Amino acid sequence: MKKAEVLENIKVRSGKDLVELTDRSRRRVYVTIKKEALPKIARYLFNDIKARFVTASGVDTKNGIEILYHFSIDEIGLIVSLRVVLEKPDISVESLTSIMKCAEWIEREIHEMLGVEFKGHPNLKHLLLKDDWPEGSYPLRRDQ
Repeated sequence: MKKAEVLENIKVRSGKDLVELTDRSRRRVYVTIKKEALPKIARYLFNDIKARFVTASGVDTKNGIEILYHFSIDEIGLIVSLRVVLEKPDISVESLTSIMKCAEWIEREIHEMLGVEFKGHPNLKHLLLKDDWPEGSYPLRRDQ
């Protein structure tokens, strides 16, 4: 599989939910999609082309919470980062744990640090903070 083919397949599968595709270099691509398309595109990368899920990262921006899911297509040396922006106050998105179990802990961490609600996640209990950490207090949020 070639990079151009991967990008074209992402464009087709995303359809109207594709916000922006930024081809940074021959080894790095950022794909901004609406949150509704996240499971479909993650499934394509993880299941169909066997991309390796590397990690996810989250950041609180002025406009909302931005989450990036990073995938590596090792056979062609390409990193694809799926980016979704969750507008406040509705910072929820479908969990990817039903597609890839390996997303469970990083989604727990993002939930705990930023307050993102991962719908369908099997276990959003504390991972890093003390069990008696105040409910609704998120250490990496700008507004707290």
